[in-house]
Amino acid sequence: MNLKKLISIMAILITIILFNTGCSSPEILGGNHELDDSNDKNLMVHFLDVGQADSILIQLPNGSTALIDGGNRADSQLVVDYIKRLKIQKIDYLIATHPHEDHIGGLPDVIKSFDILNVYMPKKSATTKIFEELVTEIKHKGIKATEGKGGIDILNEDGIKFSIIAPNSSDYIETNDYSIVTKLQYKDTSFIFTGDAEKPSEDEMIKKGYNLSANVLKVGHHGGRTSTSEVFLDEVNPKYAVISVEKGNDYGHPHKETIERLEKKGINILRTDEMGTIVLVSDGTNTSIKGIDSTKISKEEDTKENMIKYIGNKNTKVYHSTDCNSLPNKENQVIFESTEDAEEEGYKPHSTCINK
Repeated sequence: MNLKKLISIMAILITIILFNTGCSSPEILGGNHELDDSNDKNLMVHFLDVGQADSILIQLPNGSTALIDGGNRADSQLVVDYIKRLKIQKIDYLIATHPHEDHIGGLPDVIKSFDILNVYMPKKSATTKIFEELVTEIKHKGIKATEGKGGIDILNEDGIKFSIIAPNSSDYIETNDYSIVTKLQYKDTSFIFTGDAEKPSEDEMIKKGYNLSANVLKVGHHGGRTSTSEVFLDEVNPKYAVISVEKGNDYGHPHKETIERLEKKGINILRTDEMGTIVLVSDGTNTSIKGIDSTKISKEEDTKENMIKYIGNKNTKVYHSTDCNSLPNKENQVIFESTEDAEEEGYKPHSTCINK
């Protein structure tokens, strides 16, 4: 092969490489180069599909783990199983944003299932059974909960800053405004997680002068119209907005007004009712959707009911077949894959539906 022909072939190859590099990118990309989501120094944020509820699992680049809320009581097994699938054994920072069941419902079982190092809660109690269960489980683990309020740094090291930026008052009319709001910054990328905080809390964060700029915003109160005001969006100026919401929910979430505000500013909207569990990964420069794993996990959750073999009653400690006429209410159910699993947990077979 002569030199001229060799140079010609090399030029063609270089052109192909440059073209492909310029045109290929993940579905969501925060910069101009593709992110390597296999790097163990990445930040991973999992917005779990828990229907009309909230639960966010965060795997930090330093190896620690945070969980913000735990979905409804009925979601407890889903949340616990999800965390276990990731081989996580301890949660360094557990945040119960506010004492509504759709945020703290799954947390008692989470606390039972994992080592918990730190708990953050707002100074707002409730008279509900689920809140009492949460407080009881925290005490059983010998943990003293830290009051979550604006101005506290949860973590500030190794290029990671995890801060509480709300609540900033103690006399709100609505329980939602007691929500713990956190900002997580990893190098040049950042996330804001709002719980159910509404406009009064948003206005306070602005007035306090917090740096609210973030790449990703977890939209407040499942996309309700009383959160995510225009002035708050101006301050955050996110590229992506994540809404945790159930399809066909009774509240009409996300409200049309909120969607219009997001669309008006050209913000990319990611919804759990449309996408299932959403996993975002950041290398400190770029933020992208971890599409393959996200889809896989969502499909696993969609088929979860097909894998259920036995249903236990948390109150009676009896387990049943899935077609039994005496199944407990969903909130009192625990799922087992085998009779051995059930009996190892101290459950006895139902005399009518289980033939042993």
